[in-house]
This record gives sequence, structure tokens and C-alpha cells, in this order.
Amino acid sequence: MKFPEQVRRELARRFRNRHRGWLAGTIGGGKAESGDGADIKPAGAGDRWPLEVNLGIPTENQALRQVEDVRCWVEAWQSWRGGGSISWADRRWSRLGTQRLPGRLTIGTPLEAARWIGEGERWERAAGRFAQLAGRWPGVRAVLPRYFGLLADYSEDEYRRLIAMAEWLKGHPSSNLYPRQLPVPGVDGKWLESRKRVLADLVGGLRGEPGELGEPGVRGGSGGAPGGGDFFERCGLKAPPRLVRLRILDAELRGRVGGLGDISVPWEEAAGLDLPAEHVFIVENLQTGLAFGDLPGAVAVMQLGYGVEVLGRLPWAARGRSVYWGDLDTHGFAILNRARRVLPGLHSILMDEETLLIHKDLWVEEPEPCGAESLPSLNEAEHGVYRGLKGNTWGVNVRLEQERIAWDYAWERLAGLV
Repeated sequence: MKFPEQVRRELARRFRNRHRGWLAGTIGGGKAESGDGADIKPAGAGDRWPLEVNLGIPTENQALRQVEDVRCWVEAWQSWRGGGSISWADRRWSRLGTQRLPGRLTIGTPLEAARWIGEGERWERAAGRFAQLAGRWPGVRAVLPRYFGLLADYSEDEYRRLIAMAEWLKGHPSSNLYPRQLPVPGVDGKWLESRKRVLADLVGGLRGEPGELGEPGVRGGSGGAPGGGDFFERCGLKAPPRLVRLRILDAELRGRVGGLGDISVPWEEAAGLDLPAEHVFIVENLQTGLAFGDLPGAVAVMQLGYGVEVLGRLPWAARGRSVYWGDLDTHGFAILNRARRVLPGLHSILMDEETLLIHKDLWVEEPEPCGAESLPSLNEAEHGVYRGLKGNTWGVNVRLEQERIAWDYAWERLAGLV
């Protein structure tokens, strides 16, 4: 027997998992998913609305064992005044006589379902904006459900600013301007930086290229990295120079760049440097790279994030013995996987189970783990740790940031490679 509160919880789960499909006008799959309100079944052609919720009529034997519960259940639905409609069913039982019982709740629209769980206002706003934008720009219909939260929660000013920006980019497909040069009221560099993904996806939809930009949940640089379509390319904008931050850890190598030991240069200029490095350390976090002392024949490349493909454009990096050290979390391994595509001989360090467990007291929670089930460029040991992190072997969303590793422990192993 399902009481109104149980139905509300089931609908809340379904809303979390399916609201984008509801917005797009479809609910994929054909039958309720396990763990996703399995007693809520979509009715009607095309797996669409209405939704039907089986309220769980008991058998006579079950009712005899829990008479008081059945009475409370019937009264709860008799006094219920929510959305949808209830179908009542008569049961003629030999010992309890004829009973009129709530059999099925039918919810006609996503709005009714959203109101059930206190999301009615957000749903109405998102659905209204979706209809407005899809009517204005049909090509973005497939893109918009990804941004339900934006459609539901943006203020009216923010929403209109986004439309104005997308409209300008649509009308100027090859402006070749830097982002701060765009003549759109209310748009500045900071505003644009935090909305690059949605703008690129909208522009892609407008041009019939609705593929999602980049990887979900990435961190670190990606904007101006060479190769592939990115925000700037898709929107016809000029990308600021992609800078590569280097620590040159050898006095002789520093002499080849005017004695400089810490430099940031556009990747094109970094590619032309005369740096016959024997060892190239790629470290994810800036402060970790800054902590390096001198090492013979060594260079450290810092803070590339997911933009590690740039390493394949640096001839001196490809010639040296390259070592990657990133955070011990799922994204650290995803970056290693990506870096190894351009540097096949890349080794990893301090990304093993022993290092993870030794520093257990310094673990934090990874807010949004990488979605990939496997990373084909990892070796067996690396993939074992990745699977352990993904599968919560050592705890939920375990993360050990590289700068938290005891420096004497880390430096002994790093220096031992040279």
C-alpha cells in the first residue's frame, strides 16, 4: 500500500532522473527503471503521459493482518487533495465484505507531477522558456533539456542576457573578436567565462551541430587548446593565447631561455623553445610545481588540467622521459588517460594504492566523479585504482589532492627518477 508521502518520494526520484526527458517531450525506455519509481508506469502511446501510479491494493489476507493500516491508507487517499485523479476499485471479500479501495493514481502532465513534489513553479518557468526558445530557434530543441536548471532558475535579466548573447553570435558567426570585445549589453568576461558551455551548445544547435561541447565535469584548461572544436571556434571568436606554465629545474636549461626559471608562454612559443630536457614532469596543480627544487635536465609543466593535448605540440616534451603526477581521484586518472594519448610513453607517479592509503587522514570528497567506466590508456595498476575510486572501494568519492601528500614522501620519489 502506498500512502501519499510514498508517492511523493517516488515522484521526486523520477523527477530527478527524468525531468530532462519530460522537458523534451519524451520519457525514454518504455518501462520504469529499477530504483526509479518501479511502481510508476508511463501510460499512453510513445511512453508519454499520463503517468499511472499503482497504489498497491492488498489482498484480503493482507488486509486482515493489518486492518488498522488499511483503514489509515484508505482515509489518507479519501482526504487527499493533490493533483491527478484516483481510480477507486471495489473488492468483494468473503470475510471483510465489500470495500472501496484506492487503486491507481493517474497524473496527467509533468506540471502535475512537479507540483506534487514542490517543483511546480520551477517546472512552469523551465517549460515556458523551453517552448519560447524552441519556437524561436527550432534547432536548439535537442540542446535545451541539458540546461533545465538554467531555464528553471535564471532570473529574467540573466535569461534575456543569454538570449541576446546567443542572438548576437548567431548573427555574427565569424566575428573573430576577443570575448571582451563583444558589444552585448550586460556581458563581460566573467559572465561569458562561466557560460561558455551553454552558449557553445546553443550556437551548435542553431547551426545544426548540436553535439555537446567538451567533457562533462572537467576541470582545468580547455578553452584555447589546439585542435578540435571548442567554444571559440564554434562561436567564431578569437581565443586568448593558451599559456603554458613551465618551471625549468636545471641551470643549464635556464641559460637557454635567458636564465628564466618560471615562465608562462603561449603554447606556440613554448613549442619553439630550445629545451633538450631529459625529464619532463607534468603536474596538475600549480603550487605542487612551484614546490619543485632543482633537478638535472628537468622541466615541470604545470596546471594544464584537461588541456594536456598541448603536450603533443611540444617537441622537447615528446623527446624527454615524461612523468605525470595528478590528484588521486577519478579526474586525475582521466587526465592521465588523455595525456597518454599524445605521449604514449608517459609514466605516472604517486597515483598508486599505497600512496592513497598512507594518506587516508587527508582524504576529501570528490564532488563530481568522472563518468567514464573505463579509461583505455591506463595500465593495469592505474586502472585498478581508478576502478576502486569509481566503485567506492575505500570510501564514498575518495579524493587525495596531490598537494596534500607529505612533501618529503613525494620529493624522495620524484628526485629518485632523475
